[in-house]
Amino acid sequence: MNLDNDRRGSLVVVGVGMSVAEHATLETVASIRRAEQVFYVTPNPATEVWIRRLNTRASTLSDCYADSKPREKTYREMRDRILAAVRAGQQVCAVFYGHPGVLVDAAHDAIRRARREGFRARMLPGISTEDCLFADLGIDPGVEGWQSFEATDFLAARRRFDSTSALILWQVGLLGEGSNGSGTCRRDRLQVLTAALRRHYPARHRVVLYQVAQFPLCEPIIKRVTLAKLPDTAVSIPTTLYIPPRPSRAQDQRIMHWLDEP
Repeated sequence: MNLDNDRRGSLVVVGVGMSVAEHATLETVASIRRAEQVFYVTPNPATEVWIRRLNTRASTLSDCYADSKPREKTYREMRDRILAAVRAGQQVCAVFYGHPGVLVDAAHDAIRRARREGFRARMLPGISTEDCLFADLGIDPGVEGWQSFEATDFLAARRRFDSTSALILWQVGLLGEGSNGSGTCRRDRLQVLTAALRRHYPARHRVVLYQVAQFPLCEPIIKRVTLAKLPDTAVSIPTTLYIPPRPSRAQDQRIMHWLDEP
């Protein structure tokens, strides 16, 4: 590989948000339009059509997915396809839905390797499921704080958290799945998750199963159930679990008095 050529490849990884076209920033749209090669992963055909209208040199990475195929292998194939175009001297734009830096291993790996090999590479932010959740549920995360974990990692690593702050668990529908999953989370795995949460919350604590709206005229799916009923609830792959905080502990009055100081 000759890195002394006048023409060298580059990579920009962008996120188009969760709703077709409407969540993409002007910077992201411009990056897609001017790229010499675009790769994309989208959750629906409408987003695919929109990307192809912005740039006819766009091709999907969705064919890297396959039933029972380990996700790690899928992400490696995506990364390698992106980097091959960068190494060939092309100005490459890789498009992912949501925020490209949230639970997108291929995006981070491609940027790291491209930079290591001397290519320019950067990431542009996008609107994530979590951003939409705050808006749709009317939550201000700055009031009591919040914690986010990938659901399988949350259980496997026995993550410590504060039950008086909001808890968000991503990819609950893929709990314990090494591939693309079977459509809904297995009941026995939801039982394990519920048992772990029950050590910190009462059985009647109400939680929210949330799915973001993918189209402008659609409404998000918001289902509230008690923690005790979670194992008996159908939890599909796109679902995010939101656990509201328990009542906050007493505040340290020494700190609160600071607010009264001139």
